[in-house]
Amino acid sequence: MNDLAGKHIVLGLTGGIACYKSAELCRALVKEGATVQVVMTEASEQFITPVTMQALSGRPVYTSQWDPREPNNMPHINLSRQSDAILIAPCSADFMARLVHGRADELLSLMCLARPIDRVPLLIAPAMNREMWAHPATQRNMEQLAADGATILGVGSGFQACGETGDGRMLEPQQLLEDLVAFFQPKVLAGRKVVITAGPTFEALDPIRGITNHSSGKMGFAIARAAREAGAEVALIAGPVSVATPRGVRRIDVKSARDMLAATQAEVPAADIFIAAAAVADWRPVAEADQKIKKDGSGEVPVLRFTENPDILATVAQGERAKSRALFCVGFAAESHDLVKHAKAKRERKGIPLLVGNIGPLTFGQDDNQMLLVDEKGVQELPRAPKIECARQLVGEIARRLPR
Repeated sequence: MNDLAGKHIVLGLTGGIACYKSAELCRALVKEGATVQVVMTEASEQFITPVTMQALSGRPVYTSQWDPREPNNMPHINLSRQSDAILIAPCSADFMARLVHGRADELLSLMCLARPIDRVPLLIAPAMNREMWAHPATQRNMEQLAADGATILGVGSGFQACGETGDGRMLEPQQLLEDLVAFFQPKVLAGRKVVITAGPTFEALDPIRGITNHSSGKMGFAIARAAREAGAEVALIAGPVSVATPRGVRRIDVKSARDMLAATQAEVPAADIFIAAAAVADWRPVAEADQKIKKDGSGEVPVLRFTENPDILATVAQGERAKSRALFCVGFAAESHDLVKHAKAKRERKGIPLLVGNIGPLTFGQDDNQMLLVDEKGVQELPRAPKIECARQLVGEIARRLPR
């Protein structure tokens, strides 16, 4: 999607086995449209070669502050002024300490010190042994770097090259890519809490079978990611889907419509925005059989009786928080025909400020979508795009409509 198109990223490598991940990260950044300038410390060259990083970035790698390729012999000035961000991945415990003390005796630390701090952000992806990460000195250094304006991207947990297991692993390349993309997104929902429902619900007939639908949850999960990118605290209430949880999003798994309602009611009292993107089953069986309903060979078909499920969106929209305009409610409509007519009617019936219609054909399971926004002023059609782009557009539209 080229989320980083036009961005010039300095990717700094310091000494650590996690340098092998930096190769994949470099490739991912380039695929997203970024110009990547790799700068390596002497220690990092013990783990991966400049030749490898040059091949992946498509640019000469810098390893020395005395590099003769710079006419003025000032790569620490020239490279930092050209960049939109400096990402140190991996950032060793030693290099974190060097940054805290303002050391500047090799190119990468010199560049970090010389960067215009009001224009070129510094992002750090630590990588080290679990004991080194837990040491009070490292934790103090991390806190000081954050206080100095650096963004600490955190660490992963798991098996380490030394044979131990715990915190301190460098985050995976895809995680770091998502973090960098999110860093550049406008923070239009900073300080807000957003609750989102996503995916289908499953209404059991017996221990084996049930009623559900084709919703993949992709749109709701994309909205959760976009809201988090926009600076919000996000709670994602997900029906039974196999979609990866977006970075930084708190996920609550549910199964039935009643489960989803209970989880939603537990979250919305502290929320500013509620987005009902889930495809909730309208009906459920009156009773769930305690054993599998089996054929008996007679040819008779069992008669199933249904009852209506609770209307999650209407329940939330009719609550005191929504009525007082402290909670901004957004609904979704997936229709097989007459989308505009049904979307307008649904918005009025639910009593919500904004309703999103999925422009057909049905987008369940697809990676792109086209949306129709319906509010009190009329109808606005957004262009077809990948679902994450649709989600970012929607988040921007919601932010624009929020009460000041």
